[in-house]
Amino acid sequence: MTDTAADSGTPDLHRGLSSKDVAQRKHDGRTNQVRRSTGRSVWQITRANVFTRVNAILGVLAAIVLATGSWINAAFGLLIIANSAVGMIQELRAKRTLANLRIVGETQPTVLRDGEKITVHQSEVVADDLILLRSGDEIVVDGSVVRGELTVDESQLTGEADAVHKYEGDEILSGSFVTGGSGVFIAEKVGDEAYAAKLASEASEFSLTDSILMSGINSILKVITWLLIPTGILTIWTQLVRSGTGLRESILSMAAAIVPMIPEGLVLMTSIAFAAGVIRLGQYKALVNELVAIEGLARVNTVCTDKTGTLTTNKMVLDEVSLADGSPVEASRRAELVAMLAAQEEHNGTSEAILDGLGDFTDPTDHEAADHEAAQPLDGTEIPFNSKWKYSGVQTEDAAWIMGAPDVLLTSGTTAADTAAALGDEGLRVLAFGRVDGALDAPGEDSGMEGAPVLEDPVLVTLSQELRPDARETFDFFETQDVDVKIISGDNQDSVAAVARGATDREL
Repeated sequence: MTDTAADSGTPDLHRGLSSKDVAQRKHDGRTNQVRRSTGRSVWQITRANVFTRVNAILGVLAAIVLATGSWINAAFGLLIIANSAVGMIQELRAKRTLANLRIVGETQPTVLRDGEKITVHQSEVVADDLILLRSGDEIVVDGSVVRGELTVDESQLTGEADAVHKYEGDEILSGSFVTGGSGVFIAEKVGDEAYAAKLASEASEFSLTDSILMSGINSILKVITWLLIPTGILTIWTQLVRSGTGLRESILSMAAAIVPMIPEGLVLMTSIAFAAGVIRLGQYKALVNELVAIEGLARVNTVCTDKTGTLTTNKMVLDEVSLADGSPVEASRRAELVAMLAAQEEHNGTSEAILDGLGDFTDPTDHEAADHEAAQPLDGTEIPFNSKWKYSGVQTEDAAWIMGAPDVLLTSGTTAADTAAALGDEGLRVLAFGRVDGALDAPGEDSGMEGAPVLEDPVLVTLSQELRPDARETFDFFETQDVDVKIISGDNQDSVAAVARGATDREL
């Protein structure tokens, strides 16, 4: 591979970048180094907790008292350490925990360099690196597929649970995961330019939490600060002129009179109360990044949540397999469905849910019945799924067996289409399955839904989303706390409502 080829962004697909190319890209700064932050820096945390108004007042008074040589009378200055330590310890602990979580969670991709496969830290990936992918791998940079076919889970980026198929030339974004297939993609955007890095940077921007309680205390301290100056001067003058005491005793008397005016106990007890809340939340595996966030949490009256992965587990559950009119399907049709799915190389969450659930619909007394272990895979060529045409299947010698979206494979106005629409209104996911006689050309990259075949005798497969085990308990807790829950989702409104009803046992 020549340097020109590498610099053009098209490395040799069989050898990848050379050591010289990698060194040059590192020198140019084209690496996957990301400036990651886990909140405020140590100095920012220290400054925010030490340089507070109450500490400033106590610090000035302690310095004045120490100037007289009376160390015992300056003992109230220890409150500065107590006030600062509570917040600092908590924030530094949270910062360290977040940093450790980031280190543990980082993946190590496999790249092709000098014709050899090597595993590197994700920060060592450089632009134009050829990265090898297989099922379970995390995408660490943005790029395009140059070889192979992949099924990618982009739920962390888009919120959609359905996997997306990627072919040569398709873009893959960092932050997604490979759930099936294998291939090679070229790193095009690395470091802070990668999509996941931009999202992380926006999400990790630190902003102080508003605290009504602390704002109120600071307002009191502002008034007290202005009162302390004339009070202190008047106290010293009284001691010097009226009582005739010396300067040292006058200063100590002034400090003794002013210190009780400062509500340092209120500030300390407030910090301790926040710390107690942090400890209690820690028992529930919750990490608090800032003490005053406890108050914000206590004032919440509305919680907005997603549906997929929050109320539901990213797993579908087979609900029923029926004929076009909604009546039960015979065992032979179930066996055909299993045979088609078994012939496909890569199974997504939908196909796995169907295969797992079909055993529940097998009648042991029916001699025609065949469960997923007995059904033999179809002998044919797989038609992979693509969101452009919304169906997949297997082509045999005399027919094609396909499964996909009812609005694509069924004729509008037919019994099957009406039944599918009614089931969809109940919040269920509906798929149509059936046979098309003759050879069915696999859809091309430019194919759309308008060229999809029509199923004349379809079987309707309905699936429901599995609720998280603690979903109902969580809703009940929010109800007892008078907190409203709003579900924000891009899914069908009826489907979202059905999930919410299942989690709350109430009509919405």
